[in-house]
Amino acid sequence: MGLKNNIETFDSIGDNHVGTSSETPMRPDAFILSEEEKINMIKQDVQHIMETLGLDLTDDSLKGTPNRVAKMFVNEIFGGLDPTKKPKASTFDNKYQYGEMLVEKNITVYSTCEHHFLPIVGRAHVAYISNGTVVGLSKMNRIVDHFSKRPQVQERLTIQIVKELQNVLKTKDVACVIDAKHLCVNSRGIRDIESSTVTSEFGGKFKEKETKREFLNYIQLETKF
Repeated sequence: MGLKNNIETFDSIGDNHVGTSSETPMRPDAFILSEEEKINMIKQDVQHIMETLGLDLTDDSLKGTPNRVAKMFVNEIFGGLDPTKKPKASTFDNKYQYGEMLVEKNITVYSTCEHHFLPIVGRAHVAYISNGTVVGLSKMNRIVDHFSKRPQVQERLTIQIVKELQNVLKTKDVACVIDAKHLCVNSRGIRDIESSTVTSEFGGKFKEKETKREFLNYIQLETKF
């Protein structure tokens, strides 16, 4: 009975897309295996899944799929699990004394739902107020990309982006809003193709009503070229 209740609890957490930690759950031995070893092991697991589904892996179209999926998992969509791949975000003195918030909006988010391993696709809007240092604009995009490349829940992703920029910039005055579609909602289950999920994390001055409103107004501006 206890096992059944546990399974029901785990299913409920996954079906309702509930996160359990602001840090990505990782085992202590997560990086003992090399990337090549991980690819070889995952390749075998994917092959077993495909064979269990009844697919013919001798077909020219399918025979390379296990290896492609394994390389994609390790090198691409879950590459953000490797801390050595975290982008080096060099900071610079704010010599031009820019004292207002800086907003980088419409940053593309490609992530993966950790409950069903289906894509999360959307946009992130990130802002900070300098306390004496600034970071290159592209590094904000790279930080979003790095934390997106791992099994995620959107709330955790939002928090991780803010925490990383707070650490890099040595200030609490950082904010992030993410608006994304979850294919585990859009393509299965309720299959609501129109809905999206919005999450936010506000630090320091961004918790103040006027500053928060200013940031939200900026990200609603239409970008024209």
